[in-house]
Amino acid sequence: MSRRNLLRGAAAGAGAIALPSLLAACGGGPGGDGKTITMGSNSSDPVPKKAFADAFAAYAKQSKDGRKVKVNTVDHNTFQENINRYLQGKPDDVLMWFAGYRMQFFAKKGLLHDISDNWESYQGFSPALKAQSTGEDGKQYLTPYYYYPWAVFHRKSVFQQHGYQAPKTLDEYIALARQMQKDKLVPIAFCDKDGWPAMGTFDYINMRSNGYEFHKNLMAGKEAWTDKRVKEVFDTWRSILPYCQPGANGRTWQEAATSLQKKQAGMAVFGLPHPGAQFPKDEQADIDFFPFPVINPEHGQDAVEAPIDGFLLAKKSKNLKNAKTMESAKDLLKWLATGKAEDIYLASDPNNIAVSDEADLSKYTPLQKKAVELVSGAKQISQFLDRDTRPDFSSTVMIPAIQTFINKPKDVDGLVNSIERQKKTIFAAED
Repeated sequence: MSRRNLLRGAAAGAGAIALPSLLAACGGGPGGDGKTITMGSNSSDPVPKKAFADAFAAYAKQSKDGRKVKVNTVDHNTFQENINRYLQGKPDDVLMWFAGYRMQFFAKKGLLHDISDNWESYQGFSPALKAQSTGEDGKQYLTPYYYYPWAVFHRKSVFQQHGYQAPKTLDEYIALARQMQKDKLVPIAFCDKDGWPAMGTFDYINMRSNGYEFHKNLMAGKEAWTDKRVKEVFDTWRSILPYCQPGANGRTWQEAATSLQKKQAGMAVFGLPHPGAQFPKDEQADIDFFPFPVINPEHGQDAVEAPIDGFLLAKKSKNLKNAKTMESAKDLLKWLATGKAEDIYLASDPNNIAVSDEADLSKYTPLQKKAVELVSGAKQISQFLDRDTRPDFSSTVMIPAIQTFINKPKDVDGLVNSIERQKKTIFAAED
């Protein structure tokens, strides 16, 4: 299977959020020593944290000039919420971040270094990946590293025990949820304390109901949130909520994934890394998924959420003013763009999928291979609600709006009117 075809046709995505010394650079002295590259990391969970440590150690080992990476790890949500002031303050040289609009937003603000010269030597990346890494000015700013599709996850053993079949339509999905209730399971593990997990459910209901183009235009501020199509999304979601874990706004994604792992819940809408991070190694093979079910046959299961993560160079890094440090940072990115670098990472974190054609897919787990098939069969690829829209709209409007809906799902008219009023103000303002 060609990885060049895997992400072909993916649409540019987005979303970011907005702090200072908390994410301050950890380089030593003005300009650094030319060989130490500081890395701002949002990979605070144990599995990806170790995988990145392995990759960075491998880079240092193969470096002929004694180059090394010094990592500054910050809690994932804190990193996201403070990224704007971080980039405008004293950022690290390189930082982990997201493709599409989330990258473009900061590139447009002049907070990222252009790495188009690096891209001239990159091999194994599809045109779609390059598009996801390109700013509005046509220059490249991101080195992509991996992606992970979202789907409905479950345990094989639970489905086998009860004779459950993966549903293909919304009616079948709800019928399965009812049966799980009868079998004393929480049908759908559900969480939104972190502010973003429930966005995946909204996106899938919207894309299954109204199609990818409507999703893209809604996120871009080109469609009204008071449109009847949006109201129908919330109405559909409301019909599913009785089968979801109550108290979602007080539950982290880790807690929701653990309830799936403990066989307390039957299903969960997650990204590939989330259940994997909470399952012990000897239970990993029991994880399975099915695509989010069909709602409108016109759109079927055409669209798949598959966010892409990678690396950026911070324009305001004091160390990158040193030409040698800049050379070292770009050298690190060139190495991270290789299939070998992705193989080293994925050996410790099999919960993601490599973006490079050069990566070794033969070592993939059955779950990873299934994830590749899911994305390769998609007609459209989205980047997730908070990546496909303006960061300020995502953080200040959509996070509280969805949490409000979860608590009070009946007042859809009031909800969409509030979102639309705020949207008009935000999208009318200059970035």
